[in-house]
Amino acid sequence: MHFIEALKLRSKLFFLFILITIGLISIGIMGYLHINTMKKNIDGLYFGSLVPITELNEVIQTYHNGLASTVYKASRQEISPSQVSSELEASLKHISKKWKSYESHFKRYDERDYVAYADLEIQRVNSYFLRIYKVSKEGQNLSRININTLEKKVSFIHNIIQKLINYETEMARYERKKFLESFTETKNQIGFILFSVIVAVLLISLYVFRSIQKDHTKLEYATKKLKQANKKLENVSYTDSLTNLHNRRYFNHVYEKELKRAKRSMNYITFMMIDIDFFKQYNDTYGHVAGDLALKAVAKALQDRLRRPSDYVFRLGGEEFGVLLVETDESSSAKLAREICDSVRECELKHETSDANEFVTVSIGVVCCVADDALDDKVLISRADEMLYEAKNTGRDRYIITSNVSLAETILSA
Repeated sequence: MHFIEALKLRSKLFFLFILITIGLISIGIMGYLHINTMKKNIDGLYFGSLVPITELNEVIQTYHNGLASTVYKASRQEISPSQVSSELEASLKHISKKWKSYESHFKRYDERDYVAYADLEIQRVNSYFLRIYKVSKEGQNLSRININTLEKKVSFIHNIIQKLINYETEMARYERKKFLESFTETKNQIGFILFSVIVAVLLISLYVFRSIQKDHTKLEYATKKLKQANKKLENVSYTDSLTNLHNRRYFNHVYEKELKRAKRSMNYITFMMIDIDFFKQYNDTYGHVAGDLALKAVAKALQDRLRRPSDYVFRLGGEEFGVLLVETDESSSAKLAREICDSVRECELKHETSDANEFVTVSIGVVCCVADDALDDKVLISRADEMLYEAKNTGRDRYIITSNVSLAETILSA
């Protein structure tokens, strides 16, 4: 029963663990996918729009500060033709490099035509500067260059590239707006998923824990019932069914335990062997039902007289009873034996066939001594039986007590 209940409990806990694990894995996967999506959006926003704008701005700056500025200086003869050719060559290479880099980025369908147009115009303007480069390379004088033509060329290409910059800027704003919308939507989805998973886990956990608590309550109830059943079974095995006194089996258990304890502490131990006088004649005269009632009455008289937790009363068999006392000296033991005789007699159970008294009486053999290691385990019983035999031979309805377990010194008391 306990094993089956334990298996059920483990299964439910394992089921809960699996659910929580799946929930956490799901959250991790969803979070990973959404983070990747957000990363792509960020890449599209910053690296897809900001970098192209930077490249186009560098192209414009090179036209102004690289090519045009060099030609201005050449027209005023501020630099030599070799310097002019060197600076023009470097600027044209830089423009070509940045423009190719810009063209290599992803281009939307609606901007491809304009990019092709811009590429064509850049080539034309670059051709203009290449001619100047060749002239400077030949060492010719550049003072007669038409500045108006130069400014028109630079202004023209500036406007063309500026349109691309404006377009890329607008697209960056558009991508940012889309990104924010996507981010908000993703954040809401993640929040909803997390909330749903948490609520689901809590509800399932609540159900499982309630079930566990219910099973635990059932288990506790079953354990309690089992303990009660075991207690009843133990009581049945150690209790005489007629008198409700401890039986011979329990006497054997307690006698050994208390004798060992008395030996350890060197305390007094007393054993009384009690027998109902002429009980066979009583049964023959009044019947076995009346005999059972007499046994019950004697048992009650013993229980009423011996109330200490350390006082043990037994029905050893038939009409024979036993009393085991600890930490009770010889005088107190004799007093109790006398009171037991008086109590049984005072029950006034009529016994017409008794030679001892008109009422039911008992004879008692008592042994009281200080327990030590030399005390034999069986001597108390055998000596009590001897004292009981003497009590019967000397008239019954009395007790005989001895304190010497090795020498038959007896005290007779009626």
